[in-house]
Parts: sequence; structure tokens; C-alpha cells
Amino acid sequence: MNKPIEARWLECIEYAQSNEVAWPRDPMAEPDTWGVHHEDPAPHNRLLGPVHARGGVSGVVWQHGHEVAAWGDPERADLTFSIAKTYLCLLAGVAQGRGLLPDVDEPVVQRVPGIGFDAGHNRQITWRHLLEQTSEWEGSCFGLPDTVDRWRKVAHDPRPAGGPKGGARPLQAPGSHWEYNDVRINQLSLALLHLFGQPLPEVFDAALMRPLGASSRWAWRGYDDAWVQLNGRRMQSVPGGTHWGAGVSIGARDQARLGQLLLDGGVHQGRQLVPANWVRAMQQPCAIAPFYGWLMWLNPQGRNFPGASAASSFMLGAGGHVTWLDPEHDAVVVVRWLDAAATEGFMRRASAALSAA
Repeated sequence: MNKPIEARWLECIEYAQSNEVAWPRDPMAEPDTWGVHHEDPAPHNRLLGPVHARGGVSGVVWQHGHEVAAWGDPERADLTFSIAKTYLCLLAGVAQGRGLLPDVDEPVVQRVPGIGFDAGHNRQITWRHLLEQTSEWEGSCFGLPDTVDRWRKVAHDPRPAGGPKGGARPLQAPGSHWEYNDVRINQLSLALLHLFGQPLPEVFDAALMRPLGASSRWAWRGYDDAWVQLNGRRMQSVPGGTHWGAGVSIGARDQARLGQLLLDGGVHQGRQLVPANWVRAMQQPCAIAPFYGWLMWLNPQGRNFPGASAASSFMLGAGGHVTWLDPEHDAVVVVRWLDAAATEGFMRRASAALSAA
């Protein structure tokens, strides 16, 4: 149950609730206006995994480790799209903490051969390249070629579009070109599955969600045909988003728990769940894309997200999903299903409310 809302938050919450994303609540009611898969060239403009109906605008705000505002249904587990990318990065940090990933600059093939990093160009790719979205990995992952996402242009990428999505962009050397590419992220997820040797949702639950006191409502699902045989067990590889369906369904409060973990340097109740150096690295600018860290968005000079402090970092997902970490105000702000055009207005109002504490 949500607590009574402090007056300082009323305008911000009213603004969020009056600027709901235009996507239909039932993805099957208007499939051509729900999600992002329909923007892909055929035959890849279709869902490959399950999706479900969504709720309305919701959110929570935690400041100094305590919840100070909540609206909508923050317990409802809704699809969260590319925020799952940051969750993959958290899992990679768990792997490092367990000694499974000691060096992010080691080529991926050295620890996980036989899954698409073995030959030519792909042999040069390191874990850092995958985490920065600079890998330039070439191939297909569960039937999806990396070419479907070449020339991808997303909100908050300040660079102009270089060509038509899915166009024949020449590959660059790994580490030399930044591109938001979901197929390559799914390849990272597959590599982490092999690194852990068990399904990533199991690792996520045991290493992070249960220690954080998360609800049992969340789920991380894969595409219908994304199954592998590993260690004598049939396992599903999960995507780092809901571009083609599936992905993470989670509530706003559970998202705030994960955000608070990052804000606290990977520590929860005195226990280091993710190495502190890993958490710091996640929020360091990529050399060739300073608006991005390790599967997180950044705000250099406060330009990429006007209204938020320059020290802020973000987990973002299509459909208006934002988990915003603001160390200047010691705050985590989560908002779901917000119209992208209202992001700046929401952040300005939220910053004013945080400053009024």
C-alpha cells in the first residue's frame, strides 16, 4: 500500500500521470503501435517471445534509502524493456565477484568458446566491448542477425542517424564504434549463461533479488526458441530487453531496490552483492560515447537529460521506463510508462521536489 504523498511530490506525480505513453495497454489490441519490433525490416518485425498487458503510469521515489513517494501500482510486474540490459551488467559484476570474469579486457572466446566468438573479427571482442556496446559483434543470435540493428538510432543518443536502420553499415574494429544493438546484447546474455553454467534468472534471484528483499512477482523470460543444452540441462537464454518480446517483468519498487544497490556501491545491509569497483566502472563514460557507461546512460555536463544533475545515471527502457540514480540528492527515482516527450519535464519537477527535502 502506498503511503500518503508529501505535498512536494504532488505536481511531479500529477505531471507523470497526465503524460502516459501512447502505447495501448493490451499489446495484442494494436500490435502495430505497441513495442519496437514493428520498426525492424521484415522478417524480423515480429515478436519471438511472450508479452503481456501493462498497467498505467506508476513510480516510486527513494531518498536517503527510504521511500518518500509512490503512485500508480508500484508492485505490478510490467515489462521493462532495455532496463534489463543494466541487469545483465549487474550479473556480469556478480560473475567478477565470484572469480568467473576476472578481466573485462580478456577476449570473450577465452572463457566461452563455441558460441560465436571463435573466428576472425569476433575473436577480438572483449567483455568490456560488449558492456560498452562497442563490440561490433557479427553474426546471428537465435535467428536474429546483428545487421537488423545496424544504424540503430535511439532516444538520448546525441549523434545524428548515420543511415537507415538495418542498412549495410560496414563493421569497424571492436572498441572503435558505439552502436545500440539488441542482438549483440543477447549475445552477451548467452555468454553470461555459459559463464555461470546456469539460467541467468536463477542467478539474478539468488545473488540479487532475494538478498534485496524483492517480491516474487518478477520474471525474466526468453524467446520461444532460445534454448541451449548446457551441463546436461536444457536452459533458456534470456534477452537484455523486450525488443522482440520476452525480457524482464518487474515492479517499480523492485526496480528501486536494484537502483538503491547501485547508489550504495553494490552494498546491501553490509553485504557486498556486486563489487564496488564494478559499480564505479558501470558509471564511467565510454571513451568514444561519453553519454554511456556499462549498459547505463550518463548525463555529462547535464546535457543528455536536462533537469537531472550531471552526476546522474540511468537505466532506460522503451515505453517510458526510467530508473534514475541521483547521488547529489541521494535518491532513486523510478517512473513507468511515461511519454518520452515528458521526460525532461518530469525530471525538472522531480529534481525540484528532491531539493525541497
